[in-house]
Amino acid sequence: MPGYPQRRLRRLRANATLREMLAGVRLSASELIAPLFVCEGENRRVAIPTLPGQYQLSVDTALETVRCWADAGLPAVLLFGLPAAKDAEGTSAWDARGPVQRLTGEIKKHLPQTLVITDVCLCQYTDHGHCGVLLRRPDGSTDVDNDATLQALARVALSHAEAGADLVAPSAMMDGQVAAIRSALDGSALGNVGILAYAIKFASSLYGPFRDAAGSAPASGDRRTYQMDPRNPRGIWAEAAADIEEGADILMVKPAGAYLDVIAELRRRTDLTIAAYHVSGEYAALKAGAAAGALEERAAALEITTAIKRAGADLIITYFAEQLAGWLKGV
Repeated sequence: MPGYPQRRLRRLRANATLREMLAGVRLSASELIAPLFVCEGENRRVAIPTLPGQYQLSVDTALETVRCWADAGLPAVLLFGLPAAKDAEGTSAWDARGPVQRLTGEIKKHLPQTLVITDVCLCQYTDHGHCGVLLRRPDGSTDVDNDATLQALARVALSHAEAGADLVAPSAMMDGQVAAIRSALDGSALGNVGILAYAIKFASSLYGPFRDAAGSAPASGDRRTYQMDPRNPRGIWAEAAADIEEGADILMVKPAGAYLDVIAELRRRTDLTIAAYHVSGEYAALKAGAAAGALEERAAALEITTAIKRAGADLIITYFAEQLAGWLKGV
């Protein structure tokens, strides 16, 4: 046939074995990090309505959950704490008997090979829901006091490290947070504890289910004065470069699925390990689509997670972690 192409690209897609051999991006459970919400109390397993399949867990039930995840091949958890009491400064965040600190110690005692990463922020612990200490201006308006918050974040990170955390993950988006935490860790003979920095964290509409789960929605205002504007691509490298200079060991992009271009740009600019957080709203949207019959959950979850890796992420934080580990084993 005149004009029929001599190069037949479909030839390399005609056979399942050949397709598998030529796949350039492969997912592995060893690259996944499972988020976990740990609360006070005993024998608690409270379903989160906006995050189907996710729970608020007390330390005892959380430990058994982490054990099951480890048996399934998941190597790491990211812990978020739900305190019994909150105040304006978020002081319960650095309580040595807090749920994150206690669960960290239990995991390292009973499951020492599981990597424990702890979120370092104040939003779950403050009665106003912001990620730091509030500064009240003469006109009555408020904003987060950046430098006062740095001291608090350093105390939180130090308490997590003393409990046995392998990595601390500051997410408050305060200028200088990585440097403050690095200084505190190094000054306390905890220099081997790494920092997974929420380097690129956008003021996104996709965090709603997380805020339900963690009870961390701001009581007033929003977080646009400290989280990044999604419309400003020039700020991406400035934020990442600052965290690199301050001593970050791993850089995170959050959200992940809606910001593949950002992951790819970061990958081009640095050889540091990159983590990406497939956030609660992205997860909930796929769950809702599957429940409505609009898509096939397994195929969609594998596709978007593959896309996050293809964009350049080395590690992926996802609420699908347990399911993905099973799917990747063919279970």
